[in-house]
Amino acid sequence: MPARTLLSALPEDVRKRLQDLEKDGDGLTEKECVKEKLSLVHGFLQADAQNQLDDLENKFHKEELSEEGYLTKVNALLGKELCVVNGGRSLSQKSNGCTENGTYTSDEDSGKNGHNGEDDGPMETEEEEAVTPGSKSRRGRRSKQSTENKSGSRITRSSGRQPTILSMFSKGSNKRKSGEVNGEAKVESEPKEVEEEQTADKEQDEKRIKVEAKENEGSRINDELSKVKTVQPAKTTPPKCMTCSQYLDDPDLKYFQGDPDDALEEPEMLTDERLSLFDANEDGFESYEDLPQHRATSFSIYDKKGHLCPFDSGLIEKNVELYFSGVVKPIYDDNPCSDGGVRAKKLGPINAWWITGFDGGERALIGFTTAFADYILMEPSEEYAPIFALMQEKIYMSKIVVEFLQNNPDVSYEDLLNKIETAVPPAGLNFNRFTEDSLLRHAQFVVEQVESYDEAGDSDEQPVIITPCMRDLIKLAGVTLGKRRAARRQAIRHPTKIDKDKGPTKATTTRLVSQIFDTFFSEQIEKDEDKENSTKRRRCGVCEVCQQPDCGKCKACQDMIKFGGGGRSKQACLQRRCPNLAVKEADEDEELDDNIPEMPSPKKMLQGRKKKQTKSRISWVGEPIKTDGKKEYYQKVCVDSETLEVGDCVSVSPDDPTKPLFLARITALWEDSSGQMFHAHWFCRGTDTILGATSDPLELFLVDECEDMQLSYIHGKVHVVYKVQSEGWFLEGGMDVDIKVVKDDGRTYFYQMWYDPEYARFETPPKAQPTEDNKYKFCVSCTRLAEIRQTEMPRVSDPLEEADGRVFYSLATKNGVQYRIGDGVLMLPDAFPFSVKLGSPMKRPQKKDDVDEDMYPEYYRKSSDYIKGSNLDAPEPYRIGRIKQIYCHKRSNGKPNESDIRLRIYKFYRPENTHKCMKASYHADINLLYWSDEEVTVEFKDVQGRCTVEYGEDLTESIQEYSSGGSDRFYFLEAYNARTKSFEDPPNHARSSINKGKGKGKGKGKGKGKSCTSEPSESHAVDNKVPKLRTLDVFSGCGGLSEGFHQAGISETLWAIEMWEPAAQAFRLNNPGSTVFTEDCNVLLKLVMSGEKTNSLGQRLPQKGDVEMLCGGPPCQGFSGMNRFNSRTYSKFKNCLVVSFLSYCDYYRPRFFLLENVRNFVSFKRSMVLKLTLRCLVRMGYQCTFGVLQAGQYGVAQTRRRAIILAAAPGEKLPMFPEPLHVFAPRACQLSVVVDDKKFVSNIVRLNSSLFRTITVRDTMSDLPEIRNGASALEISYNGEPQSWFQRQIRGSQYQPILRDHICKDMSALVAARMRYVPLAPGSDWRDLPNIEVRLSDGTTTRKLRYTHHEKKNGRSSTGALRGVCSCAEGKPCDPADRQFNTLIPWCLPHTGNRHNHWAGLYGRLEWAGFFSTTVTNPEPMGKQGRVLHPEQHRVVSVRECARSQGFPDTYRLFGNILDKHRQVGNAVPPPLAKAIGLELKLCLLAKLREDAAGNIKQEKMDTTN
Repeated sequence: MPARTLLSALPEDVRKRLQDLEKDGDGLTEKECVKEKLSLVHGFLQADAQNQLDDLENKFHKEELSEEGYLTKVNALLGKELCVVNGGRSLSQKSNGCTENGTYTSDEDSGKNGHNGEDDGPMETEEEEAVTPGSKSRRGRRSKQSTENKSGSRITRSSGRQPTILSMFSKGSNKRKSGEVNGEAKVESEPKEVEEEQTADKEQDEKRIKVEAKENEGSRINDELSKVKTVQPAKTTPPKCMTCSQYLDDPDLKYFQGDPDDALEEPEMLTDERLSLFDANEDGFESYEDLPQHRATSFSIYDKKGHLCPFDSGLIEKNVELYFSGVVKPIYDDNPCSDGGVRAKKLGPINAWWITGFDGGERALIGFTTAFADYILMEPSEEYAPIFALMQEKIYMSKIVVEFLQNNPDVSYEDLLNKIETAVPPAGLNFNRFTEDSLLRHAQFVVEQVESYDEAGDSDEQPVIITPCMRDLIKLAGVTLGKRRAARRQAIRHPTKIDKDKGPTKATTTRLVSQIFDTFFSEQIEKDEDKENSTKRRRCGVCEVCQQPDCGKCKACQDMIKFGGGGRSKQACLQRRCPNLAVKEADEDEELDDNIPEMPSPKKMLQGRKKKQTKSRISWVGEPIKTDGKKEYYQKVCVDSETLEVGDCVSVSPDDPTKPLFLARITALWEDSSGQMFHAHWFCRGTDTILGATSDPLELFLVDECEDMQLSYIHGKVHVVYKVQSEGWFLEGGMDVDIKVVKDDGRTYFYQMWYDPEYARFETPPKAQPTEDNKYKFCVSCTRLAEIRQTEMPRVSDPLEEADGRVFYSLATKNGVQYRIGDGVLMLPDAFPFSVKLGSPMKRPQKKDDVDEDMYPEYYRKSSDYIKGSNLDAPEPYRIGRIKQIYCHKRSNGKPNESDIRLRIYKFYRPENTHKCMKASYHADINLLYWSDEEVTVEFKDVQGRCTVEYGEDLTESIQEYSSGGSDRFYFLEAYNARTKSFEDPPNHARSSINKGKGKGKGKGKGKGKSCTSEPSESHAVDNKVPKLRTLDVFSGCGGLSEGFHQAGISETLWAIEMWEPAAQAFRLNNPGSTVFTEDCNVLLKLVMSGEKTNSLGQRLPQKGDVEMLCGGPPCQGFSGMNRFNSRTYSKFKNCLVVSFLSYCDYYRPRFFLLENVRNFVSFKRSMVLKLTLRCLVRMGYQCTFGVLQAGQYGVAQTRRRAIILAAAPGEKLPMFPEPLHVFAPRACQLSVVVDDKKFVSNIVRLNSSLFRTITVRDTMSDLPEIRNGASALEISYNGEPQSWFQRQIRGSQYQPILRDHICKDMSALVAARMRYVPLAPGSDWRDLPNIEVRLSDGTTTRKLRYTHHEKKNGRSSTGALRGVCSCAEGKPCDPADRQFNTLIPWCLPHTGNRHNHWAGLYGRLEWAGFFSTTVTNPEPMGKQGRVLHPEQHRVVSVRECARSQGFPDTYRLFGNILDKHRQVGNAVPPPLAKAIGLELKLCLLAKLREDAAGNIKQEKMDTTN
């Protein structure tokens, strides 16, 4: 082959290295030189040259060739191949680790577990199978040789693969294992002769010098390189050092500069008198059992090639020989300067490294162990300082993490980032701030330190490793758990256990609340403990911890039968706590999602079959009291010699004898052709409600379910008491009450509530009285169901005329709402089309196939078309029309067909339905319409509700005042002509009919909640002023919930409790009239319950009877971590803030109660938290319900699902959940909840559309001025007018020249560069980053991300490039040496992307036409919610932008530094959501006022007649 061809096939760096070797051999022996040349050109040789080399190798192996002859021939062959003139020093030094298929090996890879001859190194190549039969036997023999290494000095490793040419040089490598026990580094067995020697120092020194000499020779001999099948060298990966795994082309790779002439070798240096602790005449040396300890300063650590190496990247653990040089000083000398020390060279190899706590300050004390001594490190040499600083950084960082999580176990990943980014690095480390990149860089180490900290903890403490924050870090950084535990990693020997910050105090509870919890749990916990013990030990079985034997020493082992214990505790060995299991269990609970298979709703209790009548049991008492057709009704009957009468309660035998008896009230008794019958109005047991097992076994609930039954099903009579709340109920809070309401004799029960099984609503039983003529068969359930059917049925009235086979009417009624001619109606979007053909909605540009994959190597991960935060799937809002005619067709018999009612309506256009499309709607009011003379006929049954549409010029008030009167008010100023695409003045008939026939239908039937769907603007009525409720807001934060209630006009927050000072200050700023308590809610409740009137600061405490409304969002991280309760987590729950909050409710007995929480509140602990909360409220006597609401449906550009529990005191009306006002992305609107396999929904019926279009990011913040990364000016001017309806609302009607808090976090230079390179296209995120080198604002330059491994799952790119960044891509264990830092594409994301949905959304940009992901407490591009980049500017969203995404007015004040403000906003309830709930509350207050007024009038009439 022509020379130039092979040479030109070689990469530039290989050619250069060959030339260096050619010139001067680089100081290597001939053997080393040939060996390195071979490794350099190995993958590039032609097949015939390869075969010749194989022949030479075989001859050398069979000893047919001497080493010298072998070297000469190989040299000649290589010379010929490369056409080098003098074949002598033709080629190159030592392999740079590039094997044929472009993966790397390194000498330490060849068989980490030499003792069993198998290679499980993370850098194994895939072609192991391709060995010849002969090579297998050779492999076996080699393994044996290496395991029984004659010297016995250290365990050697063999590659477990076919020996290659290079392996011929390794005559047995001398490597050592680093054995560490409990974090103490212990030197593995010294050579046998050393072990057996006497302790006389002279002898010891002689032997050590021998060992050293032996090692020096051994260190020149390398392990074998693996031979691998050749693949096309199309995409070669960069060369890597086979020893230290560093890239040879890395500009940061530094060489050790060499030792000064006076430096001593280790044995000689150790005998220097300057290091002696004893005088010459003392014979103290003989008392040494341990190795001597010294200090080392001005040190550098390097491998045998002279590359400066980090010592904490797993090299020592892999038995790579690392050495260090520097100045050694006696142990008592604390001065880090070189004076007074002994210069030493090539100390080592290092057997182990360890951390021994901190130097009393921030610096960790790190030590090395060699064969001869222990060394504690002081200051590194100048050249080694950058590498050592990273080590210090990682240790200091793990110290921060452990201390922070000890005190704050419930924080999020973003909170930890905030802690780290604001921590000041200790003096002496050469960087000025910690960044997220440094946290992710050191994640494996940090997590291992946390694991070791957990191991040292008490067995009953919740491990730090399962805190939400650690779990997010483990996922993001792809940390391997339990990795080095078997070898007992270098634990930071935490010098002192940090005192934990206790968090909230023990919960203050009222007697009733604690009794409920205790009675339920005392039984439950005992049951569960046995179950728990049987399942608890499911370990993962694969991590090293699981595979360890029981230690036999800890408490748990000592109790095991096999260790002679009693076997009672059934705990696993404390050394074997599986970290994977703990994290997995915690994760499973977090991921409780809504996509639980849907089960049918609660079953009706219908019996189905008939029982054979047994006449002898049953006989009528007395004569029939009424005959109705074929039925003869009776008052009494005797069953099994027990007399029953109408109104009695009975137990009924189920068909399935394993089921409990059904319970019912007899509402009628009769006999007909079916036999002797009764009508059963069923009661529902607590276990059949949402309460499940938490319910009182004696409490029943009325339901709207009834049926006719044969009397033979009756089992016996029971006593059911109706428990009415006493007159003084409001003042009974906190009293000692007997939890038992009735005696438990097996036949006595009580009820106090009616229950709706579909919506899980508990309400006061309906008042329905029988009339005189139907009391013998009056059934409340039948009456209510008939009423509902009547209300829901569409009907027409007030006929006007007949024409063309139709009958015309002036009024139609449905769901209790009246529709008259001239009224506005709401219909689903498919009710009618518009004449304007709109361009197809903005579809995404399809995924580009022509992307340069070398430039954008992660783009391939964007395979799904779904974009987070996109409104592409959002439904259209309701179609709106005005009724022109109401009619029915006539049947053949001449009568109108009233079951088929039709409406003829005029269409209204919304701005986006005109030819101007979405652009028009952006600037227009959200309730603006355009009249059109287009007409359409629709079916009345398709009408979704009524609305008010007025001509703006006819209004007697301003459009703004009119609009604020109710959400269903629309207006128009112009008409739209679709034919001419023009806007015109509306015709007269459009204007004049407005004031005609306006019947505000008030008939509000109370069906199953559906009836008040599109309640006519009741809130506009003149009497819509209600007295404001005196409110206590607990866990108030900065006041989002209170703000919404104030906007709804239903409450004034007189008191607020908020422990966190910045949020409390913000609340004060916005509510100057409120008393804000900045202390623990438990302390305050205790004070009030003990009769105190003021707290320690002299603030007046609210007293019983003062609080009419109680609202709040208790944090519940303490127990949200694991799925089931056991005795430990239960005690945690019993002391949590939910329980305290319920005690507030029990003590104050407010008229209304609202608990707000995260969506998963309803799923925590298998919904146990939800059930117990409802159980407490029901027992107190509250009507209550729960639901999940999506804030995006109430007017913010953000998805935020929240669980809401509502409760109303006896005598009040329990509010419905508010109907959505805006359409929103359907994916984010799955609001049903599955509890115990039953699906519950809230009363909401606007599921597929709503009144208004969705609010977008553009609506929210397009008017805000441009700012830069890190902008910190607290007040700037708006620089322009509001652009959208939302912006006009949020700025407020008062002119505000000053914009506050438009400030954003200052991200590190690297993060800023990444943000700059994320494209502006919708859906862009980290996967769109280019793989390039970039100069950063701090003067440093990023590196390109190297792809070094074959990715099993995703294969290669279209250009044949590798896609894996870690050995785990090939299915092997992770290799710490593969980690890369300071790259534009963050290494950890491709590393773990396959198992985390490709980390879609991290470094994601918001989309102008889309919405925010849930606003978090700390916007971080790599946080749980990474879609936080501005749509066009290269920064994260500002505090003001986040506040707007939550719906806070611009005038709302925040307090503290930027992170405090972000946290206040992220933790708040969006005020628009709170306002919507408040308006529902207002409807209840109004209805009650009317009812009371009507009751008073009746009473007055009765008084006057009397």
